[in-house]
Amino acid sequence: MNQITVYTTSTCPYCTMMKSFLDAQSLPYKEVNVQQDPVAANRLVAATGQMGVPQTEINGQWVLGFDPDQVLRLVK
Repeated sequence: MNQITVYTTSTCPYCTMMKSFLDAQSLPYKEVNVQQDPVAANRLVAATGQMGVPQTEINGQWVLGFDPDQVLRLVK
């Protein structure tokens, strides 16, 4: 079972694209909206050094931005 977390904001079109892509691949994920959760936002920056979204953690590996090819490489 893949562990997938998508870090998003409410207004990010690429976040929507990432969630739609995961849905289309039937990959369940947890969404964390960093606009509504400043603690998670701080954890994200500490983990990746990046402010932008989407950032997707897949089984401990990070995908920055909307990168479907990288997602497919990382899922089991």
